[in-house]
Amino acid sequence: MLASRVLSTALALAIVPATLAAHHGWSNYHENRPLTVDGTIVESSYGNPHGTARLETAEKTWDVVLAPTSRMSARGLTEAMLRKGTRAKVLGYQHKQQPNEMRAERITIDGKTVELR
Repeated sequence: MLASRVLSTALALAIVPATLAAHHGWSNYHENRPLTVDGTIVESSYGNPHGTARLETAEKTWDVVLAPTSRMSARGLTEAMLRKGTRAKVLGYQHKQQPNEMRAERITIDGKTVELR
């Protein structure tokens, strides 16, 4: 019985990182088709596991997946920079199944470009 529980726990622990990697991995995005969008931040989150921003452009509103907060902070992208009403230019990749979602590789705000990948 104990061996069965240990095996079940080990299997669960092995599956969780793989699931998280698949969810947050770049394989869900069209990496060979970069796109640049320019718009206004209408909402943002500076939280874990990664920051997000809703970017309203002339064409549509994008759900932008940013980087983990530790990376954004270390590279100079602060929570204040992502405030509502801020203009931003994002280079990223569209999600393969979610047409309004993109994963950002870099973001430019007030002339400052931050690499997120």
